[in-house]
Amino acid sequence: MASITPDFLLFVQHGWADDNRAMIALAHQLVDASTRIIAPNLGYIQTWIRIAPFIQTVETIAQDNLAQYPEVPFKIIGHSMGGLIWLEVLHRHPEWWPKVHSLVLIASPVGGADLGRMIDPFNLGIGIARDLGKDRKSIAEVIAAAIPTLVIAGDYDQGSDGTVPIACTQFSHARFICLTDLSHPALRNHPLVVSTIRDFWEDFNICTSLRLHDIIQRIRAIPGITDGHWRGFQQAKPMITLPDGSTIRVWKNWAGIDHIFVAAADEQCLYAGFVGWLHSPDLQQALRDIQKEYAE
Repeated sequence: MASITPDFLLFVQHGWADDNRAMIALAHQLVDASTRIIAPNLGYIQTWIRIAPFIQTVETIAQDNLAQYPEVPFKIIGHSMGGLIWLEVLHRHPEWWPKVHSLVLIASPVGGADLGRMIDPFNLGIGIARDLGKDRKSIAEVIAAAIPTLVIAGDYDQGSDGTVPIACTQFSHARFICLTDLSHPALRNHPLVVSTIRDFWEDFNICTSLRLHDIIQRIRAIPGITDGHWRGFQQAKPMITLPDGSTIRVWKNWAGIDHIFVAAADEQCLYAGFVGWLHSPDLQQALRDIQKEYAE
C-alpha cells in the first residue's frame, strides 16, 4: 500500500547533554498525524565531544527525508545546540531555503555560549566547549532574512535561562520572544513554548515572509548579483510596493552601481545587494518580472 504524503515535515533537534525524548514530546503537542516528525537522537555522551559529526548526521537524515518527499515543505525546531546544528546545515544548503516554512530556535547560543568560552578561553578545542562558544550570528542573520525565524529565550535568573544568556540568542531579522521564569531544560517542551510556536506558525506574517523570501531568492538569482551592505537603504527609492506594504527599493551610488533592497512593511531592511554595470539590464528585467507577478 502506498504511503500517504504528509502535509509537512517537522525536524526537531535536541541539544547538548540531552536526548530526543523532550523534543519528541514537544513535536507531538504541536502537530497531528498529517505532519511527519523527524527527531534524531544524537546520544547524551556524544554531545560532549564535537559538533561536526552531529551536523553531518542531521544533514544526512534531512537529505534522505527531502529525497523521499521532494515537494513537501518543512519546519525546523532546535533547542540549544540543536538550533546551532540546524544553522550550520542550512548554511550548507541554501537550495533548501525555499522549502523551509519556518525555523524556531529555542535557547540557542547563536552568539556563542559564555560557558563554552569560559571552559575553553583560548580556543584550544576542549570538548564541545569550542563549538558552543562560536559566534554564528552572521550565518543566522542571512538565514533569518530569507526564512521566517522565531527565537525563544528564557529569563530564569535576570539575564539567562540558567545556562544560555538571553543576549546571545538574539540576532537581526528574527522575531524574538522571551519567556520569564523558564529554565534551559524547561524550554524544551513547556506549554508556553508550545503556544508561542503555534502563534508564530499561525501568524499572517509567516505568509508575508514566505512571499518576500521567494522574491529575495529571485533577486539572488539575477546574474552578477552580490549580497551587499545596507548602506544606501535610506536613500533608496521604492520601485515596487507589494500589497502588504513591503517594498523593493533601488539606489544608484556615485559610481553608477545599482543597489537593490527588500524592506518589510515596518521599514526593516531584509535584503541588500548590487550589480555591476554589465548586469544592470538583468536587474531591470527582474524588477519588471517581479512587478508583474507580485504587485499587479
